[in-house]
Amino acid sequence: MKRVFLTAVCGLYFMANAQTVKQQALTHFFLQSSAVVHPGGDTLSSPDFVSDLYWFPVTVPSTVLTGLVANHVYPDPYQGMNNMQIPDANDTFNLQYHLDQYSHLPGEPNPWKKPYWYRTTFQVPAADKGKHFELVFKGINYRAEVWLNRRLIADSSQMVGMFGQYHLDVSKAIAAGGANVLAVKIFPLDQPGLPAPPQLKAMGDFFLNGGPNGDIGQNVTMLCSIGWDWIPEVHDRNIGIWQPVYLRTTGQVVIEQPRVVTTFSGASAHSGASPDGAAFADTTSAHIALSVHLRDFGAATSGALRVTVTPETFSGSTLVFDRPVSVDSSRDFSLDFVMAHPHLWWPNGYGRPDLYRVRLQFRSSTGQLSDDTSFLMGVRTVGSKTVNVNGWVRRDFYVNGRRVHLVGGAWVPDMLLNRDSVRYDYELHLCQNANVNLVRIWGGGIGETDDFFTLCDRYGLLVWQDFWITGDTQGEFKGSPAWPLQGDVFVRDIVNTILRVRNHPSLLVWTGGNEGHARLELYNAMRDNVAQLDGTRPFIPSSSGFAKQTKDFKGSWPDDQPSGVYSGGSYAYNDASFYYKLVDEGKDWVFKDETGLPSQPPYNTLSKIIPDLVPDTSLPFPLNNTWGYHDACEGAARYSKYYATMVDEFGAPTSIRDFSTKMQFLNADGYRGIFEAAGHHLNTTGGVMLWKLNSAFPSVVWQIYDWYLEPNAGYYFMQRACEPVHVQLNLDDTAVAVINRTYTARPGLSVRASVFSPDGRSLFRRVVPVSLDTTDVREVLPLSSVLGSLPGISFVCLELSDAHGAVLSRNTYWLAPTHHFSALASMPAASVETTVITSVRSARSVSYMLRFHNPGTGLAFFLNPQIFAGGEEVMPSFWSDNYFTLEPGASATVTVSVPVEKVHGPLSLVTEGWNVGRKERKL
Repeated sequence: MKRVFLTAVCGLYFMANAQTVKQQALTHFFLQSSAVVHPGGDTLSSPDFVSDLYWFPVTVPSTVLTGLVANHVYPDPYQGMNNMQIPDANDTFNLQYHLDQYSHLPGEPNPWKKPYWYRTTFQVPAADKGKHFELVFKGINYRAEVWLNRRLIADSSQMVGMFGQYHLDVSKAIAAGGANVLAVKIFPLDQPGLPAPPQLKAMGDFFLNGGPNGDIGQNVTMLCSIGWDWIPEVHDRNIGIWQPVYLRTTGQVVIEQPRVVTTFSGASAHSGASPDGAAFADTTSAHIALSVHLRDFGAATSGALRVTVTPETFSGSTLVFDRPVSVDSSRDFSLDFVMAHPHLWWPNGYGRPDLYRVRLQFRSSTGQLSDDTSFLMGVRTVGSKTVNVNGWVRRDFYVNGRRVHLVGGAWVPDMLLNRDSVRYDYELHLCQNANVNLVRIWGGGIGETDDFFTLCDRYGLLVWQDFWITGDTQGEFKGSPAWPLQGDVFVRDIVNTILRVRNHPSLLVWTGGNEGHARLELYNAMRDNVAQLDGTRPFIPSSSGFAKQTKDFKGSWPDDQPSGVYSGGSYAYNDASFYYKLVDEGKDWVFKDETGLPSQPPYNTLSKIIPDLVPDTSLPFPLNNTWGYHDACEGAARYSKYYATMVDEFGAPTSIRDFSTKMQFLNADGYRGIFEAAGHHLNTTGGVMLWKLNSAFPSVVWQIYDWYLEPNAGYYFMQRACEPVHVQLNLDDTAVAVINRTYTARPGLSVRASVFSPDGRSLFRRVVPVSLDTTDVREVLPLSSVLGSLPGISFVCLELSDAHGAVLSRNTYWLAPTHHFSALASMPAASVETTVITSVRSARSVSYMLRFHNPGTGLAFFLNPQIFAGGEEVMPSFWSDNYFTLEPGASATVTVSVPVEKVHGPLSLVTEGWNVGRKERKL
């Protein structure tokens, strides 16, 4: 038997070793099942332990399944049908689908029933002897037992629940000047739950979200790990150390739980969540209330707390405050100060998300630095109020006292929780680039990470945070209100999460869950802790109108009103005009927080998602069971309608590439319809949000970019529809309208409306002036008489320009009285000339400004430029526009940037469109 010495030096100090305050990331661990490892934690955490077994090297954060996949024990579950070659945590499911045959543990058909050990070794310098040491676990799942140098630090009754973080005092256990051994025993979920049958063929109208009985809801965990209609079951249920682990070294006085609250002149301390949403009187000065908790782990200490406030995203003056303070065991400390002419934090599209860094340092009276920590702060307030619209309650949200029309969608976790800071950056940059201003953390997912919130702060993305409740597990549809069984664990995770993220300016609102509600005691714990521990932003009962709470349940905090937001779809493909009808009627579209459509990925990533692109005419979707497993099967009626509409409107596909391109027409039309319909009622709707923005694994439904970070056409039509100043064709009355989402008036604009035949003949052309007030909507030109007289396909091309002739917005519609567009197949070919205006390479990205010119007499339709390297499209690529149309003789200037680390080989520009042949040129 191979003998493996389990040693690894993990991470690096982020400051020089001579410094008092350090933070060491423990990253390199070894992993093995307790089914084959028999010694206990006292032995495993000994430096003398030598194993006769092979232990798997893993990099933490890592779930158990992620670690085993990385070591090639199990196949990659993201690909094809590989997930059905991994045993499940539920014995019944294993037997039904014969998954027990794949277990890697001899004699153990269910490899997830027994705990797993994570083990690592790290060094602590001798010079640190006598200092205070904490082990910080940012997140484990589901229970943990922690041993350090043969000492039990915490047991599985103390460390339980997925969304808590743990600060463990290990000062007495640390061996300064030598090796330290950490052994962490991870226990499986208390109840693994029963997954629904796999999505292989037609599932009917609804998949059994959360499994047949929602029993995973007995735990405080990522509920969708049991499987949902957009993610298969995660077979180990994501047990493991799923968030970072740090060793923190300080002096005896430690700074804890900083809290910062902004108010503006004339506003009360809690006006950020005031019922009327009026969160300021005058933003020329800001009152900042800072509080911290100081804990002394030694004798009573006197000293000074230094607060340094430094501009992070702009140039400006630094503020420094020194205050004497004495600490005996623990005490709370507060400091109030005024910032004159602060740079405000604004959401994406409304201004710059400017940030300050707050640094806190405690130095003892002897001059020794005891603790040093920092966090980002945005000077801003948030608030909300409700409006009654024909019997429907609408909730409006405010930032810095100004109403924000929310556009965005739901965010779901990665299947195996494999997003790192780079992946988060890519995805949230894609959201910002799409003109999204809000990301909703869906209640069946996770408590998102520190990296996620920091990037939302930087990109100006508001965050809508559901707590971990769903109607599919807490009894609204199935499951039980008695779940989770350990209410104390749920409440502790609520408190932990509020304390962890409350200073992020991106956080807009807390909600009681997704399409359901917790039992009264847990509901009150959510509401009361938001009020007491945060107190600066609202709490609403639910992210839907489905929650049927009794009169014992209080309403939102602080206004005691209903949520005023509504889910319920539609989730199927609909003609764009359908959304205008819904918005015009009002009802639940006064604030729609869930709607969407299947949204197939583009051709370039199809073969990555579905390795066997083989048609199967016996199924209600165009390809095989693998296609179904990657979510086409969910609500087969929804997907088959999506596919059938494409065939009916554009003709049966002649190839996989043709199939994918034609599906992009539906994506474009559907997503544009959703956001333009809401936009034409900009000031009478609270917002509209997608189900959903992203994907948990390679999927073919409900996303604006796929798991490989490839946007579909709907992404760019949403980007266009939500741009700050926008021109559109209203599909309820065929009038040209102009929308200003910003707080800046736009006088002296002009709109050019042109109508073309498919062969490029001009059928209509007119230019009209328009001036816009702030957050304004104007109809400027009716086209019903023009379009009503056209018998076949026509193209409406709109262009909005400022007083200097600079183009602010472009938009193109393809219309036909019968909604049949198969004649587009005979559209005359066009060619497009490309010019590189500028190219810039920085440490992070390669950027280009490109001009596309149509020199011909016909339209260049649905133009899709792409950046390639090494024979593959570079993803992500951040385009300012794509899938656009050029009129005869027209040009468009477009920017694109790609991350440097994604550039593998010489870059080239590929240009192709519906009637434009593929052409590649080196960049």
